[in-house]
Amino acid sequence: MSVRSILKHLGFNRVLEAPDGHTALSMIRSTPVGLVITDLDMPGMDGIDLLRAVRSDADLQEIPVLFMTGEAEKTRVLEAVQAGVSDYVLKPFSVAVLDQKIRTILARDA
Repeated sequence: MSVRSILKHLGFNRVLEAPDGHTALSMIRSTPVGLVITDLDMPGMDGIDLLRAVRSDADLQEIPVLFMTGEAEKTRVLEAVQAGVSDYVLKPFSVAVLDQKIRTILARDA
């Protein structure tokens, strides 16, 4: 099941999807979003670079960012935390874990 499908299942009906970090950043800049969920490993611009771009933009810096990362990339989580990630989830993850992480972030940033 794709992340988009999981989000739809959880009741998030307005979900944007980007094939890479550059496209994601462009979408975030042109469309108001309440949360960014990004993979650490993406083509062109990885998740940490996307996070840094969001955090350095005065119009975007308050948007919460949730990282998805595999066990092999776990050591880069510290780098993401230092860059200002809101939270992260290790893959593979359950729908319940993703739901809990999203709802915690949204409640905290509300």
